[in-house]
Amino acid sequence: MPPSTRNFVAEFVGTFTLVFIGGGAIMMAGESNHASLLTVALAHGIALGVMVAATIPVSGGQLNPSITIGLMATRRLAPTLGSIHLVAQVLGAVVAAYLLKTAFPAAVVEATRIGGQAVASDTTTGHAILLEAIATFFLMFVVYGTAVTGKAPGVAGLLVGLTVSGGILAIGPLTGGSMNPARSFGPAMVSGVWEGQMIYWIGPIVGAVLAAVIWEYVIVDKTARTS
Repeated sequence: MPPSTRNFVAEFVGTFTLVFIGGGAIMMAGESNHASLLTVALAHGIALGVMVAATIPVSGGQLNPSITIGLMATRRLAPTLGSIHLVAQVLGAVVAAYLLKTAFPAAVVEATRIGGQAVASDTTTGHAILLEAIATFFLMFVVYGTAVTGKAPGVAGLLVGLTVSGGILAIGPLTGGSMNPARSFGPAMVSGVWEGQMIYWIGPIVGAVLAAVIWEYVIVDKTARTS
């Protein structure tokens, strides 16, 4: 199987898992009338951590358009392969959302927007973008320091998953804690509710690119790499 196909499948399945389990956790919390921010945060963190660990040997375990774009910005990922990853991530998110819509009761689907995120009424667009950018900055910082630089690939999945869980706990009540444009796009497309989509693309991409640039041009020891 060509490398590009392997990468596509890995990124598709990994992102599908994140959206299906993360969205499903939100939908089940709403169904049981026992919503728990901690439960939702853990569901996202576990799903992402496991899939990052599983897909790192194949595609680098990105599973997030903002991470992919950040790596393209620092030339750690070729544009062609990066585009394949982006398509796989978005398609994986959309397919997962369609299956959630099919499998869950219609009332739950409508009430939870298929597990999609929403911005709190007292949070401005600017503040929401800033919060998403900061949380995704942390995420990309951890990704770069573990998986990208190769310093700790064995624990990358665990650390990335914990970072996402922490991000949701910190900003989830205000923005939904996306940190991943595909995670937000899939449910939005299937539900038809596009609220906050600009926030969930701009914030994470800005945060990820900034973290990637700092790692690549400030922290990484270029002399050690070439010696």
